[in-house]
Amino acid sequence: MEEECVPPATGGVVRLVTAALDKAIGLPADTIARNVDRLRRRHTSGGDRHVVRALERQYLATVTSTGAGAGASAAAPGVGTGVALALTVGEFATFTAASALYALSVAHVHGVRVDDLERRRSLVLAVMLGDVGAETVQKAARTSGAYWGRRLTKALPMETVNRINGVLGPRFVTKYGTKQGVIVVGRVLPFGIGALIGGSANMAIGYGVVRAVRSAFGPTPDQATSQAVRRDPGVADDPVPGRGPEEEET
Repeated sequence: MEEECVPPATGGVVRLVTAALDKAIGLPADTIARNVDRLRRRHTSGGDRHVVRALERQYLATVTSTGAGAGASAAAPGVGTGVALALTVGEFATFTAASALYALSVAHVHGVRVDDLERRRSLVLAVMLGDVGAETVQKAARTSGAYWGRRLTKALPMETVNRINGVLGPRFVTKYGTKQGVIVVGRVLPFGIGALIGGSANMAIGYGVVRAVRSAFGPTPDQATSQAVRRDPGVADDPVPGRGPEEEET
């Protein structure tokens, strides 16, 4: 797969992006557990697949609204480029924290508690880099196919995890350091346009993270059981023919 051709990030951007990532992966385990438990209480009859869908909606709503809010504020009359950049840096930190909370919460739903910070770093880097992240993990783990998240966070030796981080870290800084620099230019456009660019950019990136997390962990245990039952010829057909797990009602 071809990677984006982007210029290197500056030293200041490297520090800011790295600091945002370090803070994001340091989320307390209790925060992750409470996030999942709260949604489980809301979806007592839907099973874990509904909890994962709720996590996806929560994540996309958060990153879209914060992007739009930062874009609107940055484009407000009288706000200079320096202030706009500061707003964007703060919004990127929020985006990264939301991405980490989402990925680690989905792992928690799958019964995977990730306490080691370097394993957390690998997971967050991989899902935020999408296909490039997944391919790097699979190559290092000498495995192929989807559902690599559990192996990354539980089974791989720390030497391999550290090697993955050494590859993905610079790519993350380059991609997001440059991307945020491009987006902030758009946010200093007139008020409504800045908000639109901020929200739509974050939504697009957020959908990429959701796809990567789905690829990393696959169907929840109850969803996998349901699919296995459907494939059993001795069991009645699904009452909604042709509807796959990604399309189920939530």
